[in-house]
Amino acid sequence: MRGKKNILIVDDEENIRLLYKEELQDEGFEVDLAENGYEAIEKVRAKDYDLVVLDIKMPGMDGIKTLTEIKSIKKDLPVILCSAYSEYKQDLTSWVSEEYVVKSADTTELKQKIKALLKI
Repeated sequence: MRGKKNILIVDDEENIRLLYKEELQDEGFEVDLAENGYEAIEKVRAKDYDLVVLDIKMPGMDGIKTLTEIKSIKKDLPVILCSAYSEYKQDLTSWVSEEYVVKSADTTELKQKIKALLKI
């Protein structure tokens, strides 16, 4: 991998943020964390990320609204929506994201989709 790719993990659940951070750092990625949509938007404005992994169901600003804001700032920034609720996959508004992953402790699918989007 040429240069570390920067990934932003956005999830209100600390255990998920830490799990994803550890798993993705083990794969050689640089990982930043945000616990809500507002924090994610500030980080996207302040730093260039290669990809965002975004939870949908969060207090305050949900993931769909956060996704819309992120795309208005950096329309070409790839976003993977990640939720424990598979029914969101059918939601038309979630189709703005590049990928959708059902949240799981098994990060295999997430890592595969990240590598595919980043062409690694």
